[in-house]
Amino acid sequence: MSIEEKKFIKSCCEYLSERWQHMLKITEEDKIAEPLGQQYEGYRKIIRECLTSKTKSYHYVLPTQLLAKAINPNIDCRSLQAAYNKPGAFDARTIAHSVIVPFDKENYKVLGGSPEPYVNNPLRCPSISPNYRNRQKIREDWDKLSKILEFVENTDNKVLVKKFFDQVLLEIHRLLTDVQVVYPTPNRISFDKAVQLLINFVSEKSGGDRIEAITFALFQTIGESFHLFDKVKREKVTAADTASGMSGDIECSKNNKIVLLVEVKDKILTLTQIESTLDAARSGQISEIIFMAQKGVDIKEVKNIKKKIDQEYISGQNIYIVELLEFAKGILMLLGEKGRVDYISKIGPELDRTNSAISHRKAWADLLREA
Repeated sequence: MSIEEKKFIKSCCEYLSERWQHMLKITEEDKIAEPLGQQYEGYRKIIRECLTSKTKSYHYVLPTQLLAKAINPNIDCRSLQAAYNKPGAFDARTIAHSVIVPFDKENYKVLGGSPEPYVNNPLRCPSISPNYRNRQKIREDWDKLSKILEFVENTDNKVLVKKFFDQVLLEIHRLLTDVQVVYPTPNRISFDKAVQLLINFVSEKSGGDRIEAITFALFQTIGESFHLFDKVKREKVTAADTASGMSGDIECSKNNKIVLLVEVKDKILTLTQIESTLDAARSGQISEIIFMAQKGVDIKEVKNIKKKIDQEYISGQNIYIVELLEFAKGILMLLGEKGRVDYISKIGPELDRTNSAISHRKAWADLLREA
C-alpha cells in the first residue's frame, strides 16, 4: 500500500468518525433535521432501500463510495476498481475493507457483518453502472445504487455530496435502533467495581437519560429486595411528566398507591424546580419526595431551599435531597454481591425499554465487557 493510499484511508477514518459522532449527537434531539431536504425525499427513500437490500454486499456500497467522494471530490464515486479505466477511477475495496468494515463491526454489524463485501460476486466489476446490471441477481437494487451514485457524480456541489453521506449515516443510525445490544453482565461484581461502573457511565452527558436509567433500575432493585414497593414506573426521559400523566420522573407504588416520588436532576437543583415538583406531589397526595441532585444545589438558594424543606415538613411533605452516587453506594452495600449483580443486569434492559440512544446502550455494554 502506497503512502498516498495510507493517507487517504486515514482521512476517511477521521471524517467518518467525526460525522458519526455528529450523528450520535443530533439523533438524541427530539426533532432531527434530515441532511437531505424535502426535495431529496426520493433519494432518501432509495438510500434506505439500498442499506436494507437482500444483497448484503450492497449495504456497504453507499457508505464506501460516498465517503471516498466526500474526502476526494476528484474520484469517480461509481468506480469499484482501478480497472474502471476512466478519470477518477480508484480501488474502492481498500476503503470498504479498511474503513467501513471496522465501522460496521464496532456498531453491532448493522450493515450485515461481512468481512470482505467487495470481493463478493455482486461487486466484482469495474463500476456501479447500468453496464453491469445483467450480472446482478437483484437488478432493481443495482439500479437504485446506480441512480444515487450517478446523481452524486454529476453534481458540482461538494456540500451536497457530504450531505448525501450524512444522510447515509443517519439511515444507518436508524437501523441501529432495531439492533439487539447484548449486555454481558458479569457473574460477580465487587462494591468498588459496581460504583466505578456507574461513575464511568454517567460521566458522559446524555440529557439525563443515563442517570434516569440507573436510578430507575436502582429503585426497582430496592423494591424487589426490601419489599418497599411493588411497582416502579418511568417514562422516556424526553416525555414531559404532565403529558405522560406522571407526577415526576419516577413513581414508586405500593398496593396501587404512589408512596415515593423520585426526581432526577443532572443539572443544579433550584428552588423553582422543587416547588414545581411539590405542586405535582400534592395533587397526587404523595408525601415522600427524593431529589437526586447529581450536580448539587444552587449555592445561592441553599438557605431558601432548607427553609422550604422545613416548612413542607410541618405540612406533611418529606423532602430529601441526595447525590445519586452517594445514595447508590449505601444501597449497593446493603444489596450484597448477588443484589449488585441483579441491579447491574437491570440497567441494559431499561435502556432498551425506553429506546435510549444507541450511543448510551453501546456505552453500557462496553463498560460491562471491561468489568
